[in-house]
Amino acid sequence: MLEHRIPSLKLLMGFEAAARHGNFSRAADELHVTQSAISHQVQLLEEQVKQPLFRRAGRGVELTVAGEVLLRSVQRSMNVLRSGLGRIATYLDPGLVVLVCPAPVLHGWLQPRLRALEAQLPELCLLLSVDESARFVDEIDVDIAIGDRPLLQADLQEIPLLHDEWVLVGNSELAARLAGVPQDEHHLHADLVCLEESLTGDATAPLFLGPLARFRKRAIYDDARLLLDATLDGRGIACLPRLLVDASLAHGLLHILPAYPRVPGATWWLSGVAEHPRSAIVGQVFDWLRAQGNDYGSGAGTAAGTRA
Repeated sequence: MLEHRIPSLKLLMGFEAAARHGNFSRAADELHVTQSAISHQVQLLEEQVKQPLFRRAGRGVELTVAGEVLLRSVQRSMNVLRSGLGRIATYLDPGLVVLVCPAPVLHGWLQPRLRALEAQLPELCLLLSVDESARFVDEIDVDIAIGDRPLLQADLQEIPLLHDEWVLVGNSELAARLAGVPQDEHHLHADLVCLEESLTGDATAPLFLGPLARFRKRAIYDDARLLLDATLDGRGIACLPRLLVDASLAHGLLHILPAYPRVPGATWWLSGVAEHPRSAIVGQVFDWLRAQGNDYGSGAGTAAGTRA
């Protein structure tokens, strides 16, 4: 297979500017070089690709078919380069803190609290990731991690941040309807939407074999956030992690059905560098998260959304 030598970036940038402007002189002005320099760059590029790239058109130039093909490739490549340079600039932001957090905890518990954090630390730039495979705290990729177990990595401070639980919830309309109905008749007035893993999970399976056994399953999901959407839409009652539905409970969009048992869920751990984090703001975010976990664990808001 014939391999083509990639022309220098300087030649490609001169070509791209000339093609975009349709004029060598304006391309030269943009790149702060002479018109003859642009003409020379285009000539060298044409020699390398062995194709004419421009034809004269009045006082300017227009692309040949080969030039149009090359321009599309060059512009795509330059967009990728600009994007990469933009990402580098983001990583140089002195307020950057990279936080890895499981999607349900981020979606339901942390995200609604971020305004308070941003008000406290206006210079903060959070990079939030739900990639739970990033389980190594370092000075390059991850500053703070929240996970379902300690990382057991040297030089980290790791504390249990939150204790989750599974709760049975319904939206406001459905919860109000069931409030006036005996529990053993709930299945006649509501369907069940559920998470696939909950049907067989050690902690939650007894609920589906016991109190929820008589309910018709309307839909089964493999993503808890989609299940949350279905529950908010009133498609049925659902057994969901308490942290995922925290914001919906606080806003009165969902209500915990009190007649059903709550089942212990995951314990979420907070991990960060024990001493001398990468920057002061990383330590401030870690301390803020720890304080939020303490407030939540002490009972703040735990009664929200419970319908008597």
